[in-house]
Amino acid sequence: PYTTRMDGRGPAWGNSLFEDNAEYGFGMRLAVDKFHQMAVELLNLLRDKVGTDLADSILNASQKNQVEIEEQIERVQKLKDILKTLNTAEAKKLLEIADYLVKKSVWIVGGDGWAYDIGYGGLDHVIAQSQNVNILVLDTEVYSNTGGQASKSTATGSFAKFAFSGKEGEKKDLGMIAMTYGNVYVAKVSLSNPAQCIKAFVEAEAYDGPSIIIAYSHCIAHGINMSKGIEQQKLAVQSGYWNLYRFNPQLAAEGKNPLILDSKEPTTTVEEYMKTETRFKTVMQAFPERAKELADLANRAAKRKYSIYKQLTEINCKE
Repeated sequence: PYTTRMDGRGPAWGNSLFEDNAEYGFGMRLAVDKFHQMAVELLNLLRDKVGTDLADSILNASQKNQVEIEEQIERVQKLKDILKTLNTAEAKKLLEIADYLVKKSVWIVGGDGWAYDIGYGGLDHVIAQSQNVNILVLDTEVYSNTGGQASKSTATGSFAKFAFSGKEGEKKDLGMIAMTYGNVYVAKVSLSNPAQCIKAFVEAEAYDGPSIIIAYSHCIAHGINMSKGIEQQKLAVQSGYWNLYRFNPQLAAEGKNPLILDSKEPTTTVEEYMKTETRFKTVMQAFPERAKELADLANRAAKRKYSIYKQLTEINCKE
């Protein structure tokens, strides 16, 4: 996906240590904003030389969607053509950073081992800064890159290293934690519902503030036929194990309930879903009584969580 289109534009990729993911992306956001500020100051300084109409159209441009961003790209290109004819230090400097007058989108991408565990402190700090960063968590529910250890994202009853008899306790609800800030866009998505998934990405991108999308990511550690991953995701949603929702603070500003629950009532149990994956079946075979207890716990937890989310969607948010 990291490629360019016909005009040479496209996403840029950078990374530091995996535990520094949020901080690294946040630094990129601050750098982009600083360059934008510098470009605005220089354009105001040169407005008479580049043309006040062009300067005003660039400075006042709405860039809320891709069509408007493309129009801004054209305006900035006109500006750059003019700057090339001006032999001043300010014009040369603005020419170097003029592209920062076009809206830049910053996405921080990482797995659950980072987001739920080793990098959670940084992630929490970043979303609390109210800056326009987008975070995508690819949730495989296990420390995949270090051998499959149990993490705070690991499902109840799942086999993992250091949880050979099944993971105790419930999965950390990262989305609910993020929602408590009130000004963070939060979505939980699955490719089994592509329309909801795309809608969440569009809304997160449009939201002028921190956003986090938690995406169900099937993994070889789950013990499934990887070519049937989307079908497995669908089963996770249908069982109530993976609830789909979108929490949009913009709706709260309009007096509406910000939480939209996109999942329907479960049509099967979490236990039935667990029976289709080796990570759970391993525990069922080796420790059948314990596996049954953990499955019952998972069923109750799923029902309780769905009920909580459902009740939250019914709260009247009008003053």
